[in-house]
Amino acid sequence: MIDLTVESSRQLTEGWRAMVLDRDPDADVRDLPGVAVRWADCRFPFWNCVTLTESGIGADLLAERFATAAEVMRAKENFGFLWVFEDLAPGADLDELAGRAGFEFAFPGTGMAGDLLPLPEPAHPELTFERVTTDEQLLAYADINSRAYGFEPEAGRDGIAGSALWKSGVHAYLGLRDGVPVTCAGAVETDGRLFVVLVATDPGQERRGYGEAVTRKALHEAWRATGITRATLHATEAGAPVYPRLGFEPTAPMRFYALKS
Repeated sequence: MIDLTVESSRQLTEGWRAMVLDRDPDADVRDLPGVAVRWADCRFPFWNCVTLTESGIGADLLAERFATAAEVMRAKENFGFLWVFEDLAPGADLDELAGRAGFEFAFPGTGMAGDLLPLPEPAHPELTFERVTTDEQLLAYADINSRAYGFEPEAGRDGIAGSALWKSGVHAYLGLRDGVPVTCAGAVETDGRLFVVLVATDPGQERRGYGEAVTRKALHEAWRATGITRATLHATEAGAPVYPRLGFEPTAPMRFYALKS
């Protein structure tokens, strides 16, 4: 039986290893005792990640892990997040331990997974789909993410502009309405799964099924290329309601923390 929290944690550490090293081959990618560092130190906050990796440890050791994470993050130039999978530490007062180390709660999330492929050929009456293969398409993908998550445009572009991985290894798709990119999603093979990454829809274009449609497209094409039938992702609270319609189930509640300013 799959330990779903461990699966979700490993998808993050393995998937982000590739993403961060793609952004910067000299990025800080380390596995410390109980703490994984995946930090590009770029302006795109999601590529600046620290996460806790042990399960079932006591409060004292957990407090040490929070302190180590804070020490790593304080040494960095750019902002990022500590990702904590709640079920690795059942019963622990995570907010209290995080606060003691100098963190504050940023927002909730959830790991999700499902044996859901193959999916039917996706379609949406208002969208056409394009795979990201050019720098221009990649910039459009980055800009949709920046607008959707409230980042400056330069932040998204600093994360993936010019990437060879995102134009070949990731099955990254744009959804276009009347020829204009309005939504995007990617899926990449990671540790025997298809890992869904950077799904976003332009503000003002939500609740039209665009995010679901483009995610279906990315997964469908990734499945056609790999034959992999299990998929995973990490969803924000806003995005989480989309994914059960594709067959995903919540598996790992998460908490994102930022250093106190």
